[in-house]
Amino acid sequence: MATAKKATAAPAAPAKKRTPNAAFMKPLTPSPALAAVVGSTPLPRTEIISKLWVYIKANKLQDAANKRMINADAKLKEVFGKPQVSMFEMAGLIGKHVK
Repeated sequence: MATAKKATAAPAAPAKKRTPNAAFMKPLTPSPALAAVVGSTPLPRTEIISKLWVYIKANKLQDAANKRMINADAKLKEVFGKPQVSMFEMAGLIGKHVK
């Protein structure tokens, strides 16, 4: 008679809380063109992107047909340098406007 061994499940390790990358959390000073949209106080890169999205949604600047495209108004045209950008290239373009 074989005895059934009980499979003992190892207790799940508690999930580690992710720590943000220090480079993303470093406050950066926006250029005057970008400051017109997000404010002139130094902000982390993540907050700058968040404030840009708030501005884009408040002014209905997302393209109606393709939501991934952002139509620049006068303020954003100074930052982006062109009338329409994709949301993926937006982060790269604002990199030139922070230090």
